[in-house]
Amino acid sequence: MDVELTPAAAEARAALRDVPPEPGSAKPDPILVVDGVRRSFGGVTAVDVDHVEVQRGSITALIGPNGAGKTTFFNVLTGFDKPELGTWHFDGRTMRGVAAHVAARLGMVRTFQLTKSLTKMSVIENMKLGATSQVGEHWWKGLFPFIWRDQECKIEARADELLARFKLDHMRNEYAGTLSGGQRKLLEMSRALMTEPRLVMLDEPMAGVNPALKQSLNTHIKGLRDQGMTVLFVEHDMDMVHDISDWVIVMAEGRVIAEGSPDQIATNPAVIDAYLGAHQGKTMLEEM
Repeated sequence: MDVELTPAAAEARAALRDVPPEPGSAKPDPILVVDGVRRSFGGVTAVDVDHVEVQRGSITALIGPNGAGKTTFFNVLTGFDKPELGTWHFDGRTMRGVAAHVAARLGMVRTFQLTKSLTKMSVIENMKLGATSQVGEHWWKGLFPFIWRDQECKIEARADELLARFKLDHMRNEYAGTLSGGQRKLLEMSRALMTEPRLVMLDEPMAGVNPALKQSLNTHIKGLRDQGMTVLFVEHDMDMVHDISDWVIVMAEGRVIAEGSPDQIATNPAVIDAYLGAHQGKTMLEEM
């Protein structure tokens, strides 16, 4: 049975409908464009991406076997690692050499496969740390509460709003270290939204999450697109990829070997042969 699409999902899929399903395909309105990025460790090339574009307002999955270079690619794009070669542009702005915190301030944020919550701080304190351009961060302004108090109240109100949306408001004053693995994923995603990003990059959001929370995370990720954000996520859960993705990019051995809609990827011989292996891959992809 066909699932009814939200207006944002229908618009994203319509924009990608005529894009050729091939590596490096041009998109109608890319928010992220990557050219010739290479990252090596010793004699091993972890990432060697010729050209990739991510369509604005879409949910794009980045899939591939362990060791394909997906997380390294994320690290390079978000300023957590430096490549030997290559350039990439976010919303028309060159991002090579831009520090991770500056990239987040510009609207390009990411989460991690292993969550980075500050366990000895409360949930609400973790949330407030995610806000950018806080006046009180300057030491001398921090001495005068009248300078930063109004902004602090607005930041806290936004944090409470996001905690309620992600159903974490009942844990507001608890230490982040007391949260379950799934709740930490929700906290990290909601904290990323404190920056009011335009591109949200999620590194294996379903890793370590119990089945009951997976559907909740799926709904939240779809909600990001409905609110006008672009999502690029790394994932191994093929059911999730097929359920929420508008477009799929496949990496293997550091290179992009295929692109297309979830249905096109499911029948792509290059993916079946090179990504999962001919027999097992055909079985698994047919179940998507």
